[in-house]
Amino acid sequence: MHKSIRLSALLLAALAAGTLSAGEMTRTEVEQLLAKADKQHPAPLRRKDLTDMDLSGLDFRNADLWGADLRRSDFSRTNMSGLNLDLTVMTRIKLVGADLSNTSIFGVSLMHADATGANFNGSRVIAVMEGANFSNANISNADWAADMKNQSMGLMRANLKGANLSGADLSNSQFGRAMLKHAKLNRAKLKNTDLYSADMDGADLTGADLTGANLSSAKLHDAIFKDATTIGAKFDGVKHLPADIKR
Repeated sequence: MHKSIRLSALLLAALAAGTLSAGEMTRTEVEQLLAKADKQHPAPLRRKDLTDMDLSGLDFRNADLWGADLRRSDFSRTNMSGLNLDLTVMTRIKLVGADLSNTSIFGVSLMHADATGANFNGSRVIAVMEGANFSNANISNADWAADMKNQSMGLMRANLKGANLSGADLSNSQFGRAMLKHAKLNRAKLKNTDLYSADMDGADLTGADLTGANLSSAKLHDAIFKDATTIGAKFDGVKHLPADIKR
């Protein structure tokens, strides 16, 4: 397998193997399952087909959503804090204002998702998130760095190519080797964020706060740092250091 494998390959394999249920549920049925659930007996939504549904405002903390198909559904303002969402399918999902703090999201497609203002504080995410909207989201104290333990499968990392992270808070988070090519990071908070060896070619960091951030060995070709704060930031080993970086 090529070393630049994308996480979407895992999802395609899962779908081809028939691991996702073909059944459909209604919002009322989901609400009934959640009402009867607790931590010891979570709502059985594992591998369920929950596509194209309005599930906004529900509390999923006592649900098992592992491997579920959530494509194009509305999970705005839901509470999914602490859940294991590994291998779910979340392409074009709506997560506006949702609470995903301390979640595990591994091997997932979040392409073109709308997570405006969502809370990912303390989360662990390795996913394909190209074109997703994380504007004004809380991604502080999170670990979205590459998974260096799975190198036999290629570089497993957060792929945020072309994603919108405008105004997002990524403070004190791990984004080592993440793909942030052409990402919008204007006005983002990146205080003490680890961006070691991240691919940030063409990224827009206008007005971003990078105080104490680690950008050592990062790719910054054509990146924009206009009016960005870079006090104490590290740029060791960076090639093509943008001229507008104030050292």
